[in-house]
Amino acid sequence: MMNPTMAQQMAEKDGFIAALDQSGGSTPKALKLYGVNEDAYSNEEEMFAQIHAMRARIIKSPAFTGEKVIGAILFERTMDGEIDGIATADYLWDKRGIVPFLKVDKGLMEEDNGVQLMKPMGDLDALLDRAAAKNIFGTKMRSVINAANKDGIEAIVAQQFEIGRQILGHGLMPILEPEVNIKIADKAEAETLLLAAIRKHLDAAPADQRVMLKLSLPTVANLYKPLVDHPGVMRVVALSGGYSRDEANRLLSTNTGVIASFSRALTEGLSYGQPDAAFDATLAATIDSIYEASRAG
Repeated sequence: MMNPTMAQQMAEKDGFIAALDQSGGSTPKALKLYGVNEDAYSNEEEMFAQIHAMRARIIKSPAFTGEKVIGAILFERTMDGEIDGIATADYLWDKRGIVPFLKVDKGLMEEDNGVQLMKPMGDLDALLDRAAAKNIFGTKMRSVINAANKDGIEAIVAQQFEIGRQILGHGLMPILEPEVNIKIADKAEAETLLLAAIRKHLDAAPADQRVMLKLSLPTVANLYKPLVDHPGVMRVVALSGGYSRDEANRLLSTNTGVIASFSRALTEGLSYGQPDAAFDATLAATIDSIYEASRAG
């Protein structure tokens, strides 16, 4: 059963979702941008300890509160970790007023029909049970569109909604993330196909079923407004997708009702060696800018 206070915050509150969910493959890059090189850790455990320390520093920073950051997406190891002896999800909600989500996908399959579906998640039910027990509100799962291929896009949306129903069955809110690669030549065409496929699935879903959507910032402003307004959608959030923070914020501010769910754009400018005052000031300025862009839309 979803926490009604969390649900109301996710549906109605101004703000954005922080994506703190870099996993095994993307962690070394995230750490390098933070100023922690690969010679600072000698195995996977030490690497994840470094990224957990980075995330804990962000979460404990004075500006990182539910006033402007209404949700945060965690990697499984972050969910299983603690901050000051408190389970991460509980720390987020009880101490910071931020709704916790969990990244549940296991990465991408090889490209077929211009898309990369999600790899099988054989132990998903067990993970969802664990997440619910740890007071996680919802989940996020990513697949990628690399071409305006109608069959491929329909397959990717069908997979997202199918697993989304499984997640809803555990009382959790799924964020469906069929990401359109921002570098492809036929991006606008792919987004038109994606919108049609999502609308078809939403219209076919039970009237009382709601999901969240995480989408690339569209080439055509307000393309996804019909999804923002759809009764089957709790919230539409945008990924930064490789855009700089300034460009992501600019594009976001042209899309009414869409809020940010940025990862790299959130941590841009933060570094391991910064004194806390400089770190906190940089993060506060970043949070303000993403918050304002999320409200401007």
